[in-house]
This record gives sequence, structure tokens and C-alpha cells, in this order.
Amino acid sequence: MGELVVPKDNRAIEEILGAVQMPLPVRGLIYKDSLEFDEKDRAALVDAIEASRANSVVIVHGTDTMDASAAYVAKRIQDRCIVFTGAMVPYSIDKAEASANLMLAIAKALHFPSNGVFIAMHGIVEEHTKIYKDRKRGVFCRK
Repeated sequence: MGELVVPKDNRAIEEILGAVQMPLPVRGLIYKDSLEFDEKDRAALVDAIEASRANSVVIVHGTDTMDASAAYVAKRIQDRCIVFTGAMVPYSIDKAEASANLMLAIAKALHFPSNGVFIAMHGIVEEHTKIYKDRKRGVFCRK
């Protein structure tokens, strides 16, 4: 089994946004496989969200522990629209899924914001407690 290499930059996100001519601020924070995330990393996410003046925030996150990070953030922040997204297949291998999921998350954050923590994956946007990763099929589904 190969090891996931996480790029230490925002190039993929900036490339997607540039392709659709959507100039949005991008801030990189944690550049590691989500399987390596710990409470310190999740606390850094919360700190960054709280330091932001934005009412809506999109977080690009690895799919293996996206649910754990979403739950952590949800316990600490209730007054903003936080949308987690990612891709089952890395952007460097297939640009389509990552691009579609990011655009879905941005649409939720910009055009349909509501307070809460959401996951936007595979054509679904739901509160983080109502969506799960079906590891067998390799997709996110509604509960």
C-alpha cells in the first residue's frame, strides 16, 4: 500500500478557483494526512476559524478523519457556517472530484449559509452528523 503525500502548499485549491475565476482568500494551515491529525491540529482549526472575520469558512480536509474534525469544530463553534470538503482521489490524480466537491462547499458557504458544521461531498451537503464515509463503496452518503 502506498503512502499519501500531502502537498505543502495551496496550489490545487488556487488552481481550481482560478479555473472558475473565483477570487477567494485561501489560507493554508495543516499540511498532513488526516490520519495523522490530533487534538492539537483540531484546536488550530478552531483558532483559525475564530480569528477569521468570515461568517462562512470552507475547510479542505482529508476524508479519513473529516468527521472527527467536523465534530470537534461543531462542539466549539456554533455561530458560523463551516463546510468541510475533500476528495477520495487526490487532486493530483484526478482533478474532477476534488474540483466538484470544492465548488459544492463554496456554493453552500456563499449562497446558502446557515450556522452549523457541514460536509460537502459527492453531490451532498449535510450537517456533519447526517453524512458518513462509506469506506466499502468509496463515497460519502446520507445517514
